Amino acid sequence: MKPVILDVDTGLDDACALLLAARHPDLDLKAVTCVGGNVELDQVVINTLTVLEAADRTDVPVARGAALPLLQPTRSAPHVHGVDGLGDLDWPRSTRTTDARHAVELLRDVLLTAAGTGELITLIPLAPLTNIALLLRTYPEAAAGLREIVFMGGAAGIGNATASAEFNIWTDPEAAAIVLNAAGELDIPLTMYGLDVFYDVEITLEEARELIATGEKSAVLAGSLIEIRCQLYGAEAATIGDGSAVCAVIEPDWLTTKAFPLRIELSGNWSRGRTIVDTRNWPGAMTSDPHGAAPTVVQVATAVDGRRYADLWLRTVR
Repeated sequence: MKPVILDVDTGLDDACALLLAARHPDLDLKAVTCVGGNVELDQVVINTLTVLEAADRTDVPVARGAALPLLQPTRSAPHVHGVDGLGDLDWPRSTRTTDARHAVELLRDVLLTAAGTGELITLIPLAPLTNIALLLRTYPEAAAGLREIVFMGGAAGIGNATASAEFNIWTDPEAAAIVLNAAGELDIPLTMYGLDVFYDVEITLEEARELIATGEKSAVLAGSLIEIRCQLYGAEAATIGDGSAVCAVIEPDWLTTKAFPLRIELSGNWSRGRTIVDTRNWPGAMTSDPHGAAPTVVQVATAVDGRRYADLWLRTVR
């Protein structure tokens, strides 16, 4: 089993990811940490506890993290996830409480334990990287417990929050830049699962309704998440979004990545929050660039076997 931690801002696609991580037999879900993003933090916590209860995983500790980005206001996405972040499904809410520790402290404790046992953890941030930036700058020693970080965010090409920037990075670009720099300094392997592959893992409306028809609690929730996304966009299929980043941890061979230097744009009227993936390969590119080479190289997802990941998700949540 691969030990993992998810860091989430639970909206519809984070919920798809939580169900997969909570139920897949090859993953050992050590903890889940929450950050403001798709919805405000209190609602993120409620949604996260609710999804884990639907998955019969009330054993997994959940902690509250940063409510706000480091330097700018929170900008939520009710037009994508509904007012409550779960598509306004009116799903029965969990009454469970969170861990007494702050998310950064829970991350520190779990990772230091992992460092001591040698059972290194894959950290999967599916949200603005505020908690992870705070962790790596406050407790850099916790990096010894990390095998890798696989984060959903950014893109080599398109944006979604703006024409240039993907939502998670755009929400807290300073945090993303800190995580990049810290990972380079601490030798943490990074994989960016961005918008270039994000939309390529789809579940059809028919498949969603088959899940709902099982009557099994987690399958009904999983199918409902897809169904509401299809309704929101007037489509016959919907992406599992963040869920496919968890698929990439379970079956990395079905994901194509390439190593590229990466920077985060922190200024610019039109490009703040853009992930600048340096794909140049001609001789002398770096020596002639006044900025020099980006200090951190990241494995950037460039292609995915979408049908295989969709089937993996369906088998697991069913």
